[in-house]
Amino acid sequence: MKRRSFIAGSASLLAAPAIAQNTRANTLRFVPQANLSVLDPVWTTATVTGEHGNYVFDTLYGADAKLRARPQMAESHEVSADGRTWRIRLREGLWFHDGTPVLARDCAASVARWAKRDSFGQLLDRVTESFGAADDRTIEIRLKKPFPALLDAIGKVEGPAYIMPERLAKTDPNTAVKEMIGSGPYRFLPVDYNSGSRVAYEKFERYTPRSEPAEWMSGGKIPYFKRIEWIVIPDNATAAAALGNGEVDWWERPLVDLIPSLKKNPAVTVQVADPGGRLALMRMNHLYKPFDALKVRRAFLAAVRQEDYMRAARGDDESLWTSCRSLFPKGTPYFADIGDAVMPGDLNVAKRLLDASGYAGEKIVVINPTDFPDIGPLGQITNEWMKKLGVNVDFAETDWGTVVQRRASREPVTKGGWSVFHTTGSAATYASPATNYLVRGQGEAGWNGWWKSEQAETMAESWLNATDPAEQAKLAGALGRLAMEDVSAVPVGQFYLQTAFRKSISGVLQGPAPYPWNVRPV
Repeated sequence: MKRRSFIAGSASLLAAPAIAQNTRANTLRFVPQANLSVLDPVWTTATVTGEHGNYVFDTLYGADAKLRARPQMAESHEVSADGRTWRIRLREGLWFHDGTPVLARDCAASVARWAKRDSFGQLLDRVTESFGAADDRTIEIRLKKPFPALLDAIGKVEGPAYIMPERLAKTDPNTAVKEMIGSGPYRFLPVDYNSGSRVAYEKFERYTPRSEPAEWMSGGKIPYFKRIEWIVIPDNATAAAALGNGEVDWWERPLVDLIPSLKKNPAVTVQVADPGGRLALMRMNHLYKPFDALKVRRAFLAAVRQEDYMRAARGDDESLWTSCRSLFPKGTPYFADIGDAVMPGDLNVAKRLLDASGYAGEKIVVINPTDFPDIGPLGQITNEWMKKLGVNVDFAETDWGTVVQRRASREPVTKGGWSVFHTTGSAATYASPATNYLVRGQGEAGWNGWWKSEQAETMAESWLNATDPAEQAKLAGALGRLAMEDVSAVPVGQFYLQTAFRKSISGVLQGPAPYPWNVRPV
């Protein structure tokens, strides 16, 4: 099934929800990329959950457009002479949405929980003696050895250490937090949350933004709207019509085929969402057959023709996509094309490799969304060539929320598990070995798919400890090649999203996420 078939089929997925005719100028109506089914941005890496997290939670430090960690909730920090003790001083006047003050112990518990889940955080966790508080406004982190990148870790561009009350931060890291209480610019409104239909947020009146200009996750996160409503519209034609006639104000990810008509509407602005782009990828389940076998993974890697994926998902405009045979995206410091020898994009080569791999006909369950046009066609292309290879493929299509929940399962396919899923992530997330969980071999402590490689983990730590940029580049290059040759994940292309919004709003920032701050009515 090609992209246009996916588009045509999308209209029959669900009846589009009725859109409230809210004409109040203080309400921003936003159509997100997908349904918000999981609320805890520490428990999952799902992009839509991270976008929700940006509304509700603030961070101690936040990344700017140059990936530098800037103070956010923090006022200042100091490091001991031996580099083993960090003290981070909080700004005054920080409050949680439940009316309690933000204290250092809340922040310490939040960072500790995040460090158990996040790939960069796990590097920090390994060298940490304690996350604690010297007083109500001073977080104290004691280390076994220096960790110079601490601020870069807790303030990274996606999946930072979101701060929540201690009572919530003490939740088991492997269990999702259900109550959404943060100190960010918007309060989550649980009474208005209806998964698959609507999410609502209200301006947090006690939030005090920083004075610096907003830039990515840093600076003044000024909430100009009193209320923001997410309207989940799985049918693309309905979403386009709603934006065109003013029923919604902002559509995060318009379908590629509909962008030309949106550009013709004098009331609509279309712009590139993130100039750095996004990496599209396939992830295999390394815990079970057949993808616990390297030879099988390499056979499937050889089959992938990135052009097929990009044309299916993004269309024929090659200015909006490119090939990327690397797990470090183009435009990032460590990008290096892996070459035809490893990734030829040839089904004949893949068939020979598969025949020699020992694959014994095990069922391969591809879980794939029906309501996510950036991702759905990727799975459809994989399903097509798997059938041509003659493998035993079960193509399991559901909504994206179900995919996100199912991909967390470590059960075998006979008990509701999975074999393959597809997703995308911002180039900034995959820019370095510290933040790029695709090149991290953490096994069951790592990202869904659970690739295990002690060699990769050693390389990542060596990269982190290296002080010479040339040595870092050498280590990153070796790590990137190892991850590709071991097929931790399969890149299927790099692309550049466009976003569309009514000219009745301004201040939409470019970056890896649709940030709610700085956006204001005209």
